[in-house]
Amino acid sequence: MPSLNELVRHHTNLDSADVEWIHLLVSEWQLLSDLSFADLVLWVPTRDGSRYVSLAQMRPNTGPTSYQDDMVGHLVPRGRRPMLDVALDEGRIVREGDPEWREDVPVRVESIPVRREGRVLGVIARNTNLLTVRTPSRLELTYLQSASDLAQMIAAGSFPFPGEQTDMDASPRVGDGMIRLDADGVVTYASPNALSAYHRLGLNADLVGLHLGKTTAELAPPSRGPVDEALVKLASGWAPRQTEVESGDGVVQLRAIPLKPKGDHIGSLVLLRDVTELRRRERELMTKDATIREIHHRVKNNLQTVAALLRLQSRRMENDAARGALDEAVRRVGSIAIVHETLSQNLDEHVAFDEIADRVLAMVMELSQDGRVTARRSGSFGILSADVATPLAMVLTEILQNALEHAYGPKAGGQVTVRAVRGRMPAADAGWGNSWAAGGSRGEEQLLITVVDDGVGLPEGFDPQRGGNLGLQIVRTLVVGELGGSFDMVPGETGGTRVVLEVPVGSTAP
Repeated sequence: MPSLNELVRHHTNLDSADVEWIHLLVSEWQLLSDLSFADLVLWVPTRDGSRYVSLAQMRPNTGPTSYQDDMVGHLVPRGRRPMLDVALDEGRIVREGDPEWREDVPVRVESIPVRREGRVLGVIARNTNLLTVRTPSRLELTYLQSASDLAQMIAAGSFPFPGEQTDMDASPRVGDGMIRLDADGVVTYASPNALSAYHRLGLNADLVGLHLGKTTAELAPPSRGPVDEALVKLASGWAPRQTEVESGDGVVQLRAIPLKPKGDHIGSLVLLRDVTELRRRERELMTKDATIREIHHRVKNNLQTVAALLRLQSRRMENDAARGALDEAVRRVGSIAIVHETLSQNLDEHVAFDEIADRVLAMVMELSQDGRVTARRSGSFGILSADVATPLAMVLTEILQNALEHAYGPKAGGQVTVRAVRGRMPAADAGWGNSWAAGGSRGEEQLLITVVDDGVGLPEGFDPQRGGNLGLQIVRTLVVGELGGSFDMVPGETGGTRVVLEVPVGSTAP
């Protein structure tokens, strides 16, 4: 289905300001559809004026639809629907005409001109399914009267409200609760849902006959004068605004819509929704997130304390082997602390691992005397979950530390390169090995990590799956056992050693 902008560009002469007005209207017209119990279709004349093109369509949430099919993109010759012609040419709402029959369903059709700055841009066809029409209740009569007022405002170019930024996904809808006010801000009608919402705020009486602004301000917690005055004005419906009112155990979202069908303020619509449970859950989640971040922060502090104690103990050791073992333990604890520090700054259990990898590289490279061995990273690890990031940080620490200890002599220098590639890759990745294609299913995203040094290379007959020191044992255990990946060490293409890791990091769309 073509987008509204594509249809405008291909069929009409509307300028950017006109298109922006139509977008604003379409973002708001669910309100008109629900109040009217009717489908809405927006027709705009084509560039040559010989036809109409349908730019948008809306079905009601409050009644049956009149259109089973999508109308967007349809073209209708001028003259086939006379009510569209009259509304466009005369700039007035057209209601006269007999009902149309569509698939044995009678449909009442009305045409509402869409005006902006004195020009009629198009026409809204309002189509009401008459099959379920019955004697209207007070609620339905209030809905229809409010819809009529909004239709007149659209025809006059005073609705929607320019400059009003409303998140329609989060705003109250007609069915959530509606209050009709007179010109003085006094309630003339309140739907059952609206009355229940105000009872949640603490109101013990009926709303009808009360001044909504003053009543709302009295229910809200005491505050300074200007805040009370602003709440009174908003709840009185004098300006198009949206806010939330919290009182006791209740939270109610309000949206005021002034009604000026003939230019004069005759009253207002106030849409409202009880969001008490929604806000309670949000607060629980915020508290949970804050608690998790605080836990990560404390774990990081505890790990740093452990590392400091190990470092102090290392300095007291006279045995070089014992001192080296403690220094390795310090770096292992430090790599885990880096992950928890990053998690303590995030809102969820995911981290951008590139920053962690760079910090691990810097931490391990401090072992290189006089900076003779350097390290660099290429590629991106992307966003990883904490379950993957923590063991991967330790694995990277062990591999880099192993390269520094065994690949270079006491006075030798060189460079260690860490490369990360993420995704589902072809069988041969530009000479970086074929292990990628062998691991993981087609729908699973993989992370291929290669650590290459230009040192002395592997010893004769070395088996990376069995041999090696404690560090390599840790790597094998974490990569294969905990991360469910694969690990290998092979000679580099031009000397040195290449370590290849393949780790599953989640599922992607096929």
